[in-house]
Amino acid sequence: MAHSGRRLTRRTLIGGAAAGAAGAAVPGRATAARKRRQIKVDVAVVGAGLAGLTTARRLVQKGAGSVVVLEARNRVGGRTFTKRKHGTWVDVGGQWVKTKPSGYGPAQDRMTALAKEVGVKTFPTYYEGDDVGYQHGVRTTYPPGPTQELPPGPGLADIAPAIVKLDQMAAEVGSVAPWNAPNAADYDGQTFETWGRANTATEDGRKLIELGAEAILACQPRDISLLYVLFYIASAGTLENLFSTPSGYQESRFVGGSQQVSRKVARALGKRVILNSPVGRIVQKKGHVTVESARAVVTAKQAVVAIAPALTAQIRFDPPLPPLRAQLAQRFPMGSVIKVHAVYDRPFWRDDGLTGFTVSDTGPVRISFDNTPPKGSPGMLVSFLEGDEARRYSNRPPAERRRAVLDSFARYFGPKARNAIDYIEMDWMKEPWSRGCYVGIMPPGVMLSYGRTLRPSIGRVHWAGTETATQGAGYMEGAVRSGERAAAEVMARL
Repeated sequence: MAHSGRRLTRRTLIGGAAAGAAGAAVPGRATAARKRRQIKVDVAVVGAGLAGLTTARRLVQKGAGSVVVLEARNRVGGRTFTKRKHGTWVDVGGQWVKTKPSGYGPAQDRMTALAKEVGVKTFPTYYEGDDVGYQHGVRTTYPPGPTQELPPGPGLADIAPAIVKLDQMAAEVGSVAPWNAPNAADYDGQTFETWGRANTATEDGRKLIELGAEAILACQPRDISLLYVLFYIASAGTLENLFSTPSGYQESRFVGGSQQVSRKVARALGKRVILNSPVGRIVQKKGHVTVESARAVVTAKQAVVAIAPALTAQIRFDPPLPPLRAQLAQRFPMGSVIKVHAVYDRPFWRDDGLTGFTVSDTGPVRISFDNTPPKGSPGMLVSFLEGDEARRYSNRPPAERRRAVLDSFARYFGPKARNAIDYIEMDWMKEPWSRGCYVGIMPPGVMLSYGRTLRPSIGRVHWAGTETATQGAGYMEGAVRSGERAAAEVMARL
């Protein structure tokens, strides 16, 4: 990488900083206030989440020349974020990975491969015993079958045919160009809620449709297009792959936390990664592209923007992006979620023969998982306030959120659940360089009218990020795959 001017400081670079996808931009009032370094490289990458870091890693491995990664945060990792608490790690962002294929669909093999490259191991999510169901104020326990994690009863009987139908429709739509599907206009003209009401007969079934939207996309069924849901299912293989623990996307976790992967990739990239450097402007001229950030002005042959589409609206492009690509950013909001952990001296629910997994029709938290580290202590339950519950509780006092979450856990696991020794939460809607999680979501009409503009490069600017993936979209897997695709595109241009 070519450098000019003063040396970058350790604070500016990755150095010892902590680590899916992010590194957005702000308009340039801060950038004008300080003198910025002038850097000339072959490739500039915006965002040091998994997508941007994978892009840079693969480019370096392929001998692409000089590369620099600009990250808005003071850490790498984007939507993965691991904290140290109680002598162990706590993933307050993305955490699960599927390491092997199953009857439900493919593994998340690119994320698994990247973790293996940098020496991060996985371990299976705890799932021994009975699950907890809570419907109509009644708590039940039930043994999960090999293909079932939903509680038995009218809701399951109602929704089971709907799941089969969704899988069939998703297979027809596909994940590469869903806007070209024969029924795309019909599917994109309705919400997931509309379809769910037409294809379920009971309130219990509709509650499970709602829970599915919340748990997988952190939104309400009314927020999203049916076509987008079908694309999302197709990118995972089946709907069951998205919600299953032992055979699906919640199968395993990373020893030491998922952010370790980004940290280790960034450490290998060294001074190529510049933190605290939000990008405010990208200028394309004949023969080069200039990426202007808070700490540096980078001139490159090619650029990769590896952030959520919604955040690209904060970057000024010169010349402006084509109208449809610019409007896509206005119509692709992030999901709404607050991730919560309750910490206990030990995982007491295991004494009762419980997995820690819950399905409930009552909020504010409606699902839960055992998130205890592999050594067996401290005990941890993880859950999420999603969609409307996240929006409702986001601005309430922290003590009120804690009480509401622990009251939910007490309904599922008994009064001991109120005696947490710690409560840890992460409101991703308040995180300025994500503005939500888990993924960008498309309301009706967006995929049909704008979806085809999501991936193609515009001049010397290429796009990465989990939203642009065709397999594992919305997950760490999608971020890594998008980075590998972007790196291949750039290599073809250099």
